[in-house]
Amino acid sequence: MKKYVLVTLSAVLGVLWIVLPLRLDQNAHAQENTTKDFVAPLVFQAAGPNSASIQSTVDAYRAALGNPDNKNSGPLGTGHREINWDGGGGVDTTTAPVTPFNTFLNTRGSQFTTPGIGLSQAPPSGGPQGGLAALFNNPSYGSIFKTFSPLRLFTPVGSNITDAFFFLPGSNGNTPATVNGFGAVFTDVDQPDGSGPGEKNGNREASTLMEFFGVNGELLFSSYVPAAPGDGNLSFFGVKFNDARIARVRITTGNTALGPDDDGKNDVVVMDDFIYGEPKALQ
Repeated sequence: MKKYVLVTLSAVLGVLWIVLPLRLDQNAHAQENTTKDFVAPLVFQAAGPNSASIQSTVDAYRAALGNPDNKNSGPLGTGHREINWDGGGGVDTTTAPVTPFNTFLNTRGSQFTTPGIGLSQAPPSGGPQGGLAALFNNPSYGSIFKTFSPLRLFTPVGSNITDAFFFLPGSNGNTPATVNGFGAVFTDVDQPDGSGPGEKNGNREASTLMEFFGVNGELLFSSYVPAAPGDGNLSFFGVKFNDARIARVRITTGNTALGPDDDGKNDVVVMDDFIYGEPKALQ
């Protein structure tokens, strides 16, 4: 079967990646776990030291899914959905961990779960509850994480796994749905050091993985999120298919759950904005 790998084009402030068909085994994780009728999606990804370094790629992904951002309207026939975890802007409270996370289940057709304690929205530090630094009792988190859209980030607690499911907006989770694409912003995906789940046969991969599944649980595509050096760097990864075939997305952030220091052994990673296609009801 033909293998597909990600080929990179480097820029000054970020990295833009595209998918090309090549007969190579390196980085072909997605294809090793898919059926022979595999269809490659469009892939959008970038990494860099600040918001500006990934902004153009995020905007291009929004346009590919279709504008506008439908926010809490719908269901609608076109456009896309976004979640920035910021409560309309200026909200710095830290929410208690909960799973399933149903805040956007009815309004934007998405539900998030984790095998850990729960999922929480929090600023890196500050606010009445102290942010991630207080939530995980690690003061260093107040400085190593940055936001793409201020003020809050999103993270599982007690695990580094987050699962996303989709439903028709306005159905209160009673009508399962699929989307044609899903992308996410990450903060502090460090340079690969060989200790993450992506290490295979001596190849060093980034620690953060995104997996996209169809309605029958089949793996459609998977890839590691690009890394960038230094604390608080930002990364983006998103895919788009020609039709709404994604029923679930699994995100593995870093090689460990939050708690320990971010060092040569532990790559701790937090999520920011989620961007996904308008949910379409299963037929």
